[in-house]
Amino acid sequence: MPAPDFAEEIRELNLNFLILAQRMAHENVTAAAVKLGVAEEDLRWLQALSPAKLVRLAQGAMLVPQFRFDGELLQQLAGDVGRDEAAAQLHALIVAQTRSRKKRIVGDSDGEKT
Repeated sequence: MPAPDFAEEIRELNLNFLILAQRMAHENVTAAAVKLGVAEEDLRWLQALSPAKLVRLAQGAMLVPQFRFDGELLQQLAGDVGRDEAAAQLHALIVAQTRSRKKRIVGDSDGEKT
């Protein structure tokens, strides 16, 4: 039995991710960076791309998004047991990520905010 080729599904996922990322970046670059795990400068670059360039970028055979899975946390969120604790942990991870990004921006070597 031949192995399935997921190329079309990968292209579709890439395009959906890029469109979502671009829309989120237009609304709020900082929030999009935290939620998507993408650098703000990359999102600003993505904002400027035309729809044709987004489609071209999505055509590769590799996934554009890089997923950040925490298997234990996802299992907790999927089940009823420990759901509140898992949601609180997820929220804490998002807040920590936001703070670390702010520290890097404020702690820029030039002394200027970026």
